Amino acid sequence: MSWQSYVDDQLIATKVVKDAVIAGHDGNIWATSPGFGVTPAELKTIITNVGNSEVLAVNGITVGGIKYMFLSGTDNIIRAKKGATGIHLMKTVQAVIVCRYVEPIVPEQCATVTEKLGEYLISVGY
Repeated sequence: MSWQSYVDDQLIATKVVKDAVIAGHDGNIWATSPGFGVTPAELKTIITNVGNSEVLAVNGITVGGIKYMFLSGTDNIIRAKKGATGIHLMKTVQAVIVCRYVEPIVPEQCATVTEKLGEYLISVGY
């Protein structure tokens, strides 16, 4: 399966995720949904700070030129929100999955889809 098919079939097709990107830890984009303007530089900044709640709480995260307020996170998860939209990010062994949702989708729905794919990628070494 190509990286693009993961974005299209495992994330966007669920109707729970509005936009998604899968990238390497270096910020290079492997696959993205059309019109999701996230940049490699934004991804690199986020990836560098995954697990660093202090930095994320002060600076938030910027995805596609939009700054989101950091809500919570772990060593491999970031949750952020701005108005009616939010971001759920999961870092795997070699990749990072960033998903954006829009109300009426609730954060838990997006988290379930994002983390399911993330756990699968971890299980196969990605």
